[in-house]
Amino acid sequence: MQALKRGKLAQVTGCNLETIRYYEKIGLLHEPDRTESSHRVYSGDDQRRLKFILRSRELGFSIEGLRGLLKLVDADDYTCGEILDVTTQHIADIKSKISDLKKLEQTLSDMSSKCVGGEVPECPVINALFDVRSLN
Repeated sequence: MQALKRGKLAQVTGCNLETIRYYEKIGLLHEPDRTESSHRVYSGDDQRRLKFILRSRELGFSIEGLRGLLKLVDADDYTCGEILDVTTQHIADIKSKISDLKKLEQTLSDMSSKCVGGEVPECPVINALFDVRSLN
């Protein structure tokens, strides 16, 4: 891969320029090399790393989870078992979030089923949102 300036890297990966800057700022992306005119240029390794970060984020890894994965990768001393452990924990976190979302869906469905819509000023959804006890 040939080295790319930040704008071209953003275009090629579909990643926002500000996101690339952010990943550099928080240390997920290494400081790129610079041209004589001080333009940042991203090597093939930098491009692969950004794609790894973007794909991991698409799969729901948090910044801290991603930082942990990259720490293992950067040490170049990881095992497939270590990566499996991280992935298994992430799957458990996803399942927990799905369970929470299903509870939220049920609560909102229950609230909205009591609403007839129309032009009446009384709204069971609003009343339920004000009444904390109805959410338990």
